[in-house]
Amino acid sequence: MLQLDDVSVRIAGIPVLRNLSVELESAATYAVVGRNGAGKTTLLRTIMGFVAPHAGTLRLAGDDLSARAPYDRPALGVGYAPEDRVMFPTLTVLANLRLPCEALGMAEADIDRRVREAVEAVPQIEEMLPRSAAALSGGQGKMAALARALMTGTRLLMVDEPFQGLAPALARQYAESLSRLFTLRPELCVVITESNRALLDRVDCRTLILERGELMRQDAPAAGAAHRHPPPHPHPHPYEGTTWDSSKERSPS
Repeated sequence: MLQLDDVSVRIAGIPVLRNLSVELESAATYAVVGRNGAGKTTLLRTIMGFVAPHAGTLRLAGDDLSARAPYDRPALGVGYAPEDRVMFPTLTVLANLRLPCEALGMAEADIDRRVREAVEAVPQIEEMLPRSAAALSGGQGKMAALARALMTGTRLLMVDEPFQGLAPALARQYAESLSRLFTLRPELCVVITESNRALLDRVDCRTLILERGELMRQDAPAAGAAHRHPPPHPHPHPYEGTTWDSSKERSPS
């Protein structure tokens, strides 16, 4: 589904990714694990188009990404939750979620449906929707950023170091949200970066080891992880038929 062939990236003349070749499949979750400075974030930013490779090709479902501007890639079904969240503080959480789809010119009914799906996957954000994004804690901001990435991430979802700094309860909730995606979007390809593989112990995934910008090893998925399966008790869909009325949002505090 996502194919990288001999991708190399330099930043300020320094090699960050070196001849990276890998093919990521649909309906699979991948953990890109490496130390700080290994090139994990640069890899995601290159896929999003924020960093241009100086060599190699990237294709999504056969579509040459080098021919697509960064702002065109969400239209291909790509969602990205950066480590630093990047929420617009003067907007409500709901407005932050809707913004990528509005920028793509999606119909209101389709945007409302995506909001319902995001809330189903990340139910913790339901009470945050009318709040100003500036009022969120760091952990809440990560949950909201995941939900926003889901608004466009129908084929490929990328999350950068999501568990770093999360309290244990929030880390568990985040992992549960990723598990719900197996039911909501079974064909989705999920890419998670982490410095510490132990933080992903609740997530069934295949592991890619990145060292100094080179792919050193691909670990086979754990038993039962090769084929996705829903959690034992999928979260109910509490917002079926609901239309989000932005006029009822509270003003940012």
